[in-house]
Amino acid sequence: METSPQLPCPGLPPVDGRIDAEITRRHGTHRGPEFYHDALAYAQSHWLNGHPAQAILQMNKAWMADLAPGDPILSRFPPPYCALAWILTRSADESRGFLGNPVRHFQHLASRMSGPRAAQRTARAWVCHHLARALLEPARFPCDGHQIAREGLWIPSRQRALNDLAALGWPAEAEAARHAFPP
Repeated sequence: METSPQLPCPGLPPVDGRIDAEITRRHGTHRGPEFYHDALAYAQSHWLNGHPAQAILQMNKAWMADLAPGDPILSRFPPPYCALAWILTRSADESRGFLGNPVRHFQHLASRMSGPRAAQRTARAWVCHHLARALLEPARFPCDGHQIAREGLWIPSRQRALNDLAALGWPAEAEAARHAFPP
């Protein structure tokens, strides 16, 4: 499918040309501010090249960063909830490339989280799940009902996810997330 030209996503760093996976791989296990920036830049590159689903995966990677409270990178590039909302609303019809099902993606991500700061990252994934549900047409982008039934999965309410994010996330992260939701 031919994709229409992309405008850069506000909220993600500007990039020149195509970026490859080396931009995040070069950080090894260090997940500091430079990693956060580079994951967001890689998301922008994917977006500009007509790969919104891949851009979302790179935003997921940015949320894995281990940032200190008040880290200056968060002033320059706030947690990318508004960037996620911007990409979701512009790619729901897939005219800008393959989007997949972000609702299902974030449900699976949240319910299978492991590794460093799993509770924090789970709260972020549930917030993103609710954001995708708020912005995308439910008939085209449903939850995974089979997983819910098979695993007895409990999906926290939007407010619960935001409260968890406020308790576990970076300072002001929950407010940045709230700002991304439609009124």
